[in-house]
Formats: sequence, C-alpha cells, structure tokens
Amino acid sequence: MSLENERYQRWLNAPDLEPALYEELRAIKDQPAEIAERFYTHLSFGTGGMRGEIGAGTNRMNIYTIRKATLGLAHYLHNRKSGDLNPERDNNFSMAGKHHADSSVVIAYDCRHHSDRFALEAALTLAQQGIKAFLFPNLAPTPQLSFAVRRLQADAGIMITASHNPPEYNGYKVYGPDGAQLNVQDAEQLMAMIAQVEDELSVPVASQEEALDKGLLVYLDEQIDRDYVRYVTSLSLEPELIGEMSEQFKIVFTPLHGTATKLVQAVLKEAGFKQVYMVEEQVAPDPDFSTVASPNPEEHEAFALAIEKAKLIEADIIMGTDPDADRMGIVVRDDQGTYRVLTGNQTGALLLNYILTRRNAQGTLAANHTICKTIVTSELGRVIGQHFGLETIDTLTGFKFIGEKIKQFKATGDRQFLFGYEESYGYLIGDEVRDKDAIQAVLLAAEMGAYYKSKGLTLYEALLALYKQYGYYREDLISVTLKGREGLEKIRQTMATLRQDPPRTLTGQPVTVIEDYQSQRRQNLVLGREEPLSLPASNVLKFILQDESWVCVRPSGTEPKLKLYIGVKGDSLQEADRKLQAVKEAVSDVTAF
Repeated sequence: MSLENERYQRWLNAPDLEPALYEELRAIKDQPAEIAERFYTHLSFGTGGMRGEIGAGTNRMNIYTIRKATLGLAHYLHNRKSGDLNPERDNNFSMAGKHHADSSVVIAYDCRHHSDRFALEAALTLAQQGIKAFLFPNLAPTPQLSFAVRRLQADAGIMITASHNPPEYNGYKVYGPDGAQLNVQDAEQLMAMIAQVEDELSVPVASQEEALDKGLLVYLDEQIDRDYVRYVTSLSLEPELIGEMSEQFKIVFTPLHGTATKLVQAVLKEAGFKQVYMVEEQVAPDPDFSTVASPNPEEHEAFALAIEKAKLIEADIIMGTDPDADRMGIVVRDDQGTYRVLTGNQTGALLLNYILTRRNAQGTLAANHTICKTIVTSELGRVIGQHFGLETIDTLTGFKFIGEKIKQFKATGDRQFLFGYEESYGYLIGDEVRDKDAIQAVLLAAEMGAYYKSKGLTLYEALLALYKQYGYYREDLISVTLKGREGLEKIRQTMATLRQDPPRTLTGQPVTVIEDYQSQRRQNLVLGREEPLSLPASNVLKFILQDESWVCVRPSGTEPKLKLYIGVKGDSLQEADRKLQAVKEAVSDVTAF
C-alpha cells in the first residue's frame, strides 16, 4: 500500500474523526488521484507560514493540521525557553503537556471559512500544554495581531488567514515575540518541532471551560482596539492639514469583505476625516467574497463597485484592503478624470516621497533613517531615498525580512527604520507593528491625498511629477499557477533549467548580470567575475539586462505559483511601457524562458 493510501486509511478509520471530514473522505474512496493529492505530503511552512485548501487530509487545512502545527509551536516555545531547540535532544517530547504557564501566545483570525474554529483549536491545544492563549473574540487584522504580540509582551502570535487567496483556502502564520513573522532560522526550528508530531489525529486539546477556568484562555477586550487606533493615528505627519481639508477631501473605502472596516473607520474618524464613504456591498465579512472574483487589491477588478461609488460622489481617492488587512491598494483620478488603480510600486513611491518631503520640511529626518524594500520592488524608491541622502536596504521577498531588519536596527542602534514596502501592496510606516499594515497605509495615503489636493494637485499628478524628476520606472508581475505534485515538480524543473542553462539575451539585449540567491552568488557576465550576495539563501534568480531592465524568478512561498517580476526604466511613460511589454513577451512562456 502506498504512503498516501496508508494515511488515507488511517484518517478514514480514526474513531473520532469529525463527521464532515469523514464524509469528505468517503466521497473520494474511488478517486486515487484525489487521495494522493490530499495525503502525499504534509502542509509545510513557506515565506508566509502554512497555507492550503480547506478539507480532509494531511495536505489540507483542518482542525488536525492546526493542532499538529500548534503542538509543534508549544514545544518550540518550551525548548526556546529552556535554551534547547534540538528536538533530537528533547527526551520528554510527547503530547502529554509540559505546563509552562509563563509562556503566552496571541491568536487572531480573519473572515475565512472555519477561521474562528481554527483559532479556538489552536488556543485549546496551547492550553493543554499549559500555555496561555490571548484570543481575539472577533475578526482582527494581521497587523493588529503583530501589535498585540508586542503590546502584551507575548512569546508568539498565531494569525489564522490566507490573506488574499481564493475562498477555498485558509492559513496559519506564526509570529515571534518581536511581532514579526518568524525568520528563516526560527521557522526551520519550528518546522523541525512540528515534524516530530507523528499523529496529528491524536493531539490532545483542553476543553474551552477548563482553559477558561485555569486562565489559559483569555479573550481580549476592546482596549487593544483603542490602543491600536491611538497608535496608528499618532503616525499622522500633518494632523492640522487633515482638519483643514476634512470637508473637501472625499474618500471611498472597501474592506473587500474582510477585517478592516471597524479599525479603518475608527482611525479615519480619529484623524479628522469627515467625507468617508464605505462600499456597503463589501462591508460585511464574507468568506466567499461574493462580490469579487478575487479579494485582492492587486486585482483591478476588485475595485469595480468602489469606482462606481466614487464616480457618483466624485471621490478624490479610493482605498481597499485585502481580507486580513495587511495589503492596501489605491485608485486615483488621472488628468482625464478616469479612475486608475495604482500599482504597489507606484503607491510605495508616493508614500515614501510624501514621508520624506514632510519630515524634511519639519526637520525630523535623520541621516541614519533607512528605507527597506524587497529585491523585487521598484528601484524608484532607492532613487528617491538617495535624493534625500538616505540609504535603501534590500531584503528577500516576504515582509518578515523587513521585520527582521527593524529588529537588527533596534539592537545595534546605528539605523532608524523610516519606511518599508514591497511591490505586492504592503507598506509599513511605524515600527510598533512588524508586518505590513494596511490600516497605517490607509491613513497616510488619505493624508497624502489631502495634502496634494491642498496644493491643487491630484495624486496622479504627483506621481507624474515623481516620474519626471527621477525617471519613468514601470514594473509588472507574471504569475504561473502550477497546482499539486505535478505543479511542484514543474516549478522545480523550471528553476533547475534556468540555473543550468540561463538566458544570455532578452529582447535582443545581452543579460549582463545573473544573481542566484540560492548559491548566494552574483555573476557579472560583462566583467567575467563573481561576487557573493549578502542576503540569506533563497530559491530566487534575477537577470539584469544591459539597459538595467531586470527579471526576477521565484516560486511563491504561500501559493502553488511560479512568479516572474519585471522592472524597466524609460525616458518617458511611452518608452517605459514599450520596454515593459517587450520583456513581458520575452518571458511570457516561462518554460521557454
């Protein structure tokens, strides 16, 4: 019998298996391919934790995979406190419970199917191990989870979310005591602990009543909301300006059926904005995201209803957040009055320039202020930072690497974090949160729009001014979805082929530099020399062309996708768009590329 079938039979014959999952498994008994897909592996952690389709099986999100991951986390926290993170040396590694009540974990969840149940299962698994769980009683955004971990001085955080994935997905992200997602080393240690849990079906959990009685399950009250709103509002750079423009500047906001509604409304009201209009059809949490094809502000179609509302009231800005409110997209009117969805790179450049301009004028810009961005994010931000005499540090893709930099800055004291962002609509202004924060971004984007309106400019005109000053930078992303075991193998083969036989020309231009982040080497093909890359090893390849256009290829850490990021620079928007299209056509067939 194959391993997949052994696992399938073990689940099917488990005496206390949840009835719905049992029926799901019975329904596929004559579908070997489906059985193999659900049981050929265990859900694993990538750049953003554990994420997968909801359902029965070791390769699915369900209460048993949640319990397994959480038991691994409990042992990880125990061994971290004891100074021993080698599971091979933990002779007492079992599921009996170690009862170390001095540890605590904050748990939050979004609007997805079973998120509240998964969060409670995680809390009760921790309680069985003697670890206190601070559980949000209602939906909460990812950045607020990060904030709460720091505010409550917890040892870890768990966020139940699949971000902007389709409705059939859910996920599980783990945060460290600094409020950032676990770095590579810590994530590997956690994965080793999880792997030691051999039978996910037998993980014990406390009863809710027992956990509450023992003080190991504590529901958070609204004080954490008030603290977070007060903190985010304190990040305003021009509070008086907001008061002056509050009646003139019109905002349309959509949470895309997610978690942001309550906090965004509270922050904008506290800051002084009065003309705030919600997209009513998308305010209520909805795990099926019924009004959009994808609850992702990166997708222009997600703003269709918001644009309709904006046209009616002649809004100055539209803002939208994804389900767990860590990503934000904005829509602005161009010089023809048409509403345009900005890219994450464009929004990031605008926010960065606004922050630098206002801080410089206020005399609060320090020489050691530092900008952080990922290696697949536009170079425009670096050029803007240079204009103000500031350095930009690149990190690997994934906001946890920016969070890691903030921790380093705090430890050494030689740098101050100013702004962090990534092309995928993630921004961070204040470092009391250590993950991308769409609530912060909403406030600063609204304030920025009001500022430019006070100067007689739209945000689109402000963007064109940036291009005129610094160059016309354009970027795009091609995502190739490759699901299942065959998809994973296809991704592996494609990356291997690109390493063994890399392209030497693209769009008729020679490839001048190849950066392989897995081998941590940068190869200059013009000068014929190699040099080391300082970033951690990662399965990423970057190809730089003669005119400094670039293509970066990497497997997604959270989705079954191969991602190709593209960046170009032109002397005009038309030239930049032409260059971008040429590179996209050259790499559109990733297998040929």
